[in-house]
Amino acid sequence: MYELPAPVNMALERLQRAGYEACLVGGCVRDLLRGKPPQDYDLSTSALPEQTETVFAGERLVETGLRHGTVTVLLEGMALEITTFRVDGAYSDARRPDAVRFTPSLTEDLARRDFTVNAMAWSPAAGLTDPFGGRADLEAGVLRCVGDPTLRFTEDALRILRALRFSATLDFSIETETGKALRALAPRLKLVSAERVYSELCKLLCGLRAGRVILDWTEVLGVVLPELLPMRGFDQRNRHHCYDVLTHSVKTLEGVPPVPDLRWAALLHDLGKPAAFTLDEKGEGHFKGHPELSAAQTEQILRRLRASRASRETVTELVRLHDRPIEPTARAVRRVLSRYGAEFFSRLMQLKRADNLAQAPEYRDRQQLYDRIEALARDILLEKPCLSLRELAVDGNDLAALGIPRGPKLGRTLQALLDGVLDGTLENERETLLRAAQTVSTMSQDDGKEFHESK
Repeated sequence: MYELPAPVNMALERLQRAGYEACLVGGCVRDLLRGKPPQDYDLSTSALPEQTETVFAGERLVETGLRHGTVTVLLEGMALEITTFRVDGAYSDARRPDAVRFTPSLTEDLARRDFTVNAMAWSPAAGLTDPFGGRADLEAGVLRCVGDPTLRFTEDALRILRALRFSATLDFSIETETGKALRALAPRLKLVSAERVYSELCKLLCGLRAGRVILDWTEVLGVVLPELLPMRGFDQRNRHHCYDVLTHSVKTLEGVPPVPDLRWAALLHDLGKPAAFTLDEKGEGHFKGHPELSAAQTEQILRRLRASRASRETVTELVRLHDRPIEPTARAVRRVLSRYGAEFFSRLMQLKRADNLAQAPEYRDRQQLYDRIEALARDILLEKPCLSLRELAVDGNDLAALGIPRGPKLGRTLQALLDGVLDGTLENERETLLRAAQTVSTMSQDDGKEFHESK
């Protein structure tokens, strides 16, 4: 097993020396058995919350989880949640138990958990405690509910999405009875808060087998993402595409790094295709205007799921621009970098590459073009060029001193100077820019000419 951090060992030892059972439980045990370092460590103990506080008297304690038996202890800068063995009461809100009952039995505590692979405990004193066959399921790569799956999913509807998330991230199949209950109770996902749904979906989309899960469980995900359903099986009737819209989108998702905003953009980039679909006289499908339709739907989805404003704006803009070609010239690339920044540019190129590779094999021919564009970007960034107004050698005060009135005209003048620098017609040098500012008579807003419009 992976070597435990010193504060974890210290907490287990202190509880055991005080005469209480203490063990690691849940996901950290699962990960340790897989040889993976856990993201966090959950401890469970026979000590009541007030007894746990006595054991760790003198340490910094956080008592926000006391109602459910949890004390958070900070040891050597590490926050450890220590929860008393418990049995959950009724789940009237389909999310959390109304009340809990403390129990001296570790097995009773493990029995309330969601899946067998998460219902194991380990301690230095007792070794592995596995009353429900979690280790065997872990080795077989099977996700199975503890006890009756209908009861488990009825108690906490979020477990439905957690099952899909674990299937995607752990590359596990879902046991037959668990899968039947999952499908039957999928409508209960409507009871889960948008924030919880979004958090689980972000993890799912970044999973190693996210694509398989999306295709195998589309109707379940469709409860919270109904926009996926029209994409499934939608024949594009276009020589550039060998997959239906959803499969193409999943292939695109699998082709980008597991970064939430990028995975969302890949999944949703062709969302508007069914609505934009037309057939020409030769029977070939076209999707004019689908990026804008996809972007509008994407923005609505992420608002509904309460995604952060930054993520919503990033994903929506990636979707809007995914099909808009970039001219392979230094001028065009500088303008994209100026308008969106290096990180967004990199994400956009990753999306474009994956989108192209998810098309029919004979049309996966844009990779060399993208190589040229990215090489230009690398060269430009190595030069540390002026790409924004704040990097100009002059500012608004300098232009105001020339007699240019503050307001829209001053802003347009600054933008015109930046455009000249980006185009290579002006040096980013103070005197040069001041002379140019005096001769500028009419200015226009940035017209987005860094992109060619799609045909």
